[in-house]
Amino acid sequence: GIQSVPFPVPYFHRCLVWLKSRVARTLDVEAAVKAAKNAFPIWSSKSPLERSQILNKLADLIEHDLEAFAQADVMLNIEMGGYGPNFYRLNSCLLWFCSVAGLISPWNLPLYLLTWKIAPAIACGNTVVAKPSEMTSVTAWMMCKLLEKAGVPHGVVNVVFGMGTKAGEALVCHPDVPLISFTGSTLTAQRITEKSAPHCKRLSLELGGKNPAIIFDDADLAQCIPTTLRSSFANQGEICLCTSRIFVQRGIYSEFLKRFVAEAKKWKVGNPSDPTVDKAQAEGARVLCGEGVDSLALPAGNRKGYFMLPTVIAEVKDESCCMQEEIFGPVTCVVAFDTEEEVIERANSVKYGLAATVWSSNVGRVHRVAKRLQSGLVWTNCWLVRDLNLPFGGMKASGVGREGAKDSYEVLVSHKLLHIPQKEK
Repeated sequence: GIQSVPFPVPYFHRCLVWLKSRVARTLDVEAAVKAAKNAFPIWSSKSPLERSQILNKLADLIEHDLEAFAQADVMLNIEMGGYGPNFYRLNSCLLWFCSVAGLISPWNLPLYLLTWKIAPAIACGNTVVAKPSEMTSVTAWMMCKLLEKAGVPHGVVNVVFGMGTKAGEALVCHPDVPLISFTGSTLTAQRITEKSAPHCKRLSLELGGKNPAIIFDDADLAQCIPTTLRSSFANQGEICLCTSRIFVQRGIYSEFLKRFVAEAKKWKVGNPSDPTVDKAQAEGARVLCGEGVDSLALPAGNRKGYFMLPTVIAEVKDESCCMQEEIFGPVTCVVAFDTEEEVIERANSVKYGLAATVWSSNVGRVHRVAKRLQSGLVWTNCWLVRDLNLPFGGMKASGVGREGAKDSYEVLVSHKLLHIPQKEK
């Protein structure tokens, strides 16, 4: 079993205070890039086997302290994970490593998404400068202490702690960082694109979503309802793959809504004040559970912090901001549809295109609908079934490029053709 390491709350808060006080400046980013650039020749010359051995040792160290990492992330109400790739490829088309990669990860799944970027980047020979979210930096700092133990050479992995407007922008604009991999909001990605354009940098952008679930009248509701509840409210709805638009065929709409709301009310955690719900009501929607409907779920003495009840909104117009914009919270909208053609058009009527789910026992219909949905990922009769070797990413405003095993390397490395003419006999 995993050996737990005590991680008391006071220690956690001391780490948080230290990280907040240690805000990275442009000079810090400059020092990190210099260290990564200097470390690149030695690190990239190591064989893939040598790099994979170091990565596996780092993974073992993280697993050894997994309880401490988990407690730190849970304190911030988030989840964690890990990933370790292996890579080698040599043919007449050689690979040129991108030297220094700038990696910017978000707050909602901090250790998971940070390691998701670092592992493939250094596995194929890059050195990196990583900037975790300023709101959830503790586990990144904890991981830094394990790098040396794992045998990662000095300068290969550099982590700067600071605000996106300072440390993040300095990293994006640095001329010696030819690659930026970013996970976060579409608005921030627009800024990154603009700032990196003068340098023609390679970009990997994993952005927001407004993910639809399409539920046809022949769906197995016994399986569909609990799964769709999870896809709507898991991790407080703070997963880019969460469902926030549920299209239900009219024949089962009332039954689905009744059962879905009843189950959603069992997820009560608190009662916040959220302006998004007020907007939906002003546009004529009905809030069936959540803010403004349920009584406080916690006793008076436990109402500390910021909480929001799982919220279900019905009768929402497709043009409503609640159907168009990413809320990134425990809020989902349920609407009725009549035909297959209609629901495809409505599901595609947003600027995002990250993920979708289709529920039906008709295999032909599932295939037709999935093929026409403008989404990078489509699940059928399930949700969040992941194979980390498969490509991950979205269409439209949901991102550029793909991540996951070998697909990450398409951004992390560039092809160089070496032609050696044969001698005449």
